[in-house]
Amino acid sequence: MNFPFLSTIILSPFVGALIILAINPRKKLVIKLIALIASLISLVCSVIICFLYDRNQGGFQFLEKIVWIKSLGISYSLGVDGISLPMVLLTGIIIFTAVLISWEIKPRPKEFFIWLLLLVSGVFGVFSSLNLFFFFFFYELAVLPMYLLIGIWGSGPKEYGALKLTLQLLVASVFILIGILIIYTFSGTFDLVALSRENYSLGFQRALFPLLCLGFGVLAGMWPLHTWSPIGHSTAPTAGSMLHAGVLMKLGAYGIIRVAISLFPIGAQFWVPFVAILAIINVVYGALIAMAQEDFKYVIAYSSVSHMGIVLLGLTTLNSTGLNGALFQMFSHGIMTGAFFALVGIVYERSHTRQIAEMGGFASRMPFVASIFVLAGLTSLGLPGTSGFIAEFLVFVGVFKEYPIIPIFAVLGSAITAGYVLRVARRVFFGPINSKFEHLTDAKPLEIAALTILAFVLILFGLFPSLISHLINLGIVPLITKVGGGII
Repeated sequence: MNFPFLSTIILSPFVGALIILAINPRKKLVIKLIALIASLISLVCSVIICFLYDRNQGGFQFLEKIVWIKSLGISYSLGVDGISLPMVLLTGIIIFTAVLISWEIKPRPKEFFIWLLLLVSGVFGVFSSLNLFFFFFFYELAVLPMYLLIGIWGSGPKEYGALKLTLQLLVASVFILIGILIIYTFSGTFDLVALSRENYSLGFQRALFPLLCLGFGVLAGMWPLHTWSPIGHSTAPTAGSMLHAGVLMKLGAYGIIRVAISLFPIGAQFWVPFVAILAIINVVYGALIAMAQEDFKYVIAYSSVSHMGIVLLGLTTLNSTGLNGALFQMFSHGIMTGAFFALVGIVYERSHTRQIAEMGGFASRMPFVASIFVLAGLTSLGLPGTSGFIAEFLVFVGVFKEYPIIPIFAVLGSAITAGYVLRVARRVFFGPINSKFEHLTDAKPLEIAALTILAFVLILFGLFPSLISHLINLGIVPLITKVGGGII
């Protein structure tokens, strides 16, 4: 089939943003409908290509290529495999539900949806690009709109949060850009498929891997370069937090897989033990700090730092089980944290507080919200039957094969996660309700629709993990063969 699915997925939000730009800002309903339609087109196309992807053939499919600057080897080149296709689907789900959650946004909805759609267009572009030039172009397009989304529509110390996020990610982008330029200088091409066939020297690989791993690791929330993330999560508007934690942090982990590990497998083998140490700090540190928080949104923010540590830990195994778990965790965490931040936004909009000490008994007024929070919480702590259990189990098995001691600390992080999730659920939703919150109402129809979609995905892939794990494995096995890791 020659239909340009990937270009449609990328350009639909971009064209939607351009159409909204031309609309009178007073026509708020029209603006929201265009944003919803644009995101729906991307979601539907994402689902379609998941069904159409030939699992017998594997490799990159739905290829598109337009030569842009031939002399420099720059082409608009797109394609997805088992690694990137689940991330495209994840992004489609999150942007559609984020638009639904943001339906009643009050200040400047025109500008809000323009920047939201531009951001997600960049995210789709990163996951689909097979040319390093456009990979980096879309990467920057995905990061920069967060500055305005937080600075204008955020809450709390939003100016500080927006500035810190942007500066740290831009500095990290410098490392990525330097790495890309060095790669181009040595190879003469930006084509990722061609670059993956190159055989670089041992010294070159050992020098370039940490440069790229550091650059992408900042966006992935790698300790100790994670400090932009909690403040960014907590100050962003609800849809911004959903995209920030749900898909933006995944760009960093995806970059490590697609560029750093794929191009420099020998360098990866040398450096991953050091990355594993940082990752386990992510897991335990993030969980401990989340346990200590009294701000509802900060709990989820530090929870994301901890769970991204599990992703990074899976990447360091360089075996098929660990990498499968890392990709599964990226997808599962994206959906779970999207639900978490949507729920926090709903609670904050109704109660006008994020202080856990002031809450209590909200389940009596918000039973649907409470139910979805419990489901997301059980996914977070890895309850069997949820997607979180499958992801963490695969990572822990893969890690045990490579680093027998580290899983002890990883399981400790999971135990702490169970503690703070159950603590927050009890203090916010159960017990007696404060009289000043008697007026609280449950989720509205569009919010229910968004949360139902997210909850359905968490359960679906928890009960039927092969729906996505087989697809992921098709992308992982060729990478493992190149790296020389174990297939267990």
